[in-house]
Amino acid sequence: MRTHEHTSMKHNSTDTAGPALSRLDHRGLGLWAWPLLAALAALPPLLTALGLEFYTGVASRALIFVIAASSLNLILGFGGMVSFGHAAFVGLGAYTVGILMDAGISSAWIAWPVAMLVSGLAAGLIGAISLRTRGVYFIMITLAFAQMFYYLAVSLKAYGGEDGLPLVQRSQLSGLVNLQNDAQMYWLLLALAAAVMWGLQRLINSPFGHLLQGIKENETRMHALGARVFALQWQAFVLAGAIAGLAGALLANLSGLVTPHTLHWSQSGQLMIMVIIGGAGSLWGGALGAVVLLLLEELLSGYTLHWQMALGLLLLAVVMLAPQGLAGLAARWRARA
Repeated sequence: MRTHEHTSMKHNSTDTAGPALSRLDHRGLGLWAWPLLAALAALPPLLTALGLEFYTGVASRALIFVIAASSLNLILGFGGMVSFGHAAFVGLGAYTVGILMDAGISSAWIAWPVAMLVSGLAAGLIGAISLRTRGVYFIMITLAFAQMFYYLAVSLKAYGGEDGLPLVQRSQLSGLVNLQNDAQMYWLLLALAAAVMWGLQRLINSPFGHLLQGIKENETRMHALGARVFALQWQAFVLAGAIAGLAGALLANLSGLVTPHTLHWSQSGQLMIMVIIGGAGSLWGGALGAVVLLLLEELLSGYTLHWQMALGLLLLAVVMLAPQGLAGLAARWRARA
């Protein structure tokens, strides 16, 4: 990074008394993180004691989408890149694990990093093309690439085609964690989700993250300050794709099946809804939106087949009454207290 880029941003963001710090720096949970992690870690034995083991799988799925939605929030909420093809990276990560499993490679130490690499490479290719456009053209190019991967997956008859590719087992971690056990799978997902959120916080609060947020606010001005706008956006896009690939690898292991639907544009829309509900541009926006959306889906689907209508009403209410999402609403309540 050029010296004058960092210096220029410091003039705008390092004064602890100024408003710029509150906009560019995003705090974690602080000391509350440990009690929260302890409470979440106690969830599987608690559910088992209550005879509700099924909900361990629901919580595991929520943790995976916390990772996926937070990766989209990195480029959408903090970078201003409205990607409508983010599910492609989730699906590519899932298919990588499935194809490697089909080839006899079940080690998570190999399959999961390869899934991240494949999704990161795909994001690098898509980003190199789409980031040269703006607005609706960027949205349509990311959507087009996602649909290309979707139809490619449908055409791969050797890997199940439209019916999908079943996994014979979950990945193996060399005896460290037994992923066949739902509780141990949940604890691993909790650790990975916590690590991803911690890493994203460090990234967003770094000079790289400050520059990325500056580009979102005023790209022309950041150009004038000497920021390498395309390079910064491309790096964020690739990183988000790699993290989404990890989420895809985990999702394949949890469900035991990889289908082309994972890559479909509607799944990208679901991730975007999660970010909007939770709060785009808030550190916890993607995570909060993922948990709220999946819990609503689980609860309402037991009462009606038209639970999407309630989701639509929630989304409308958030957009109209809390444009900064649930995380922004909670921040306003804390400020008033």
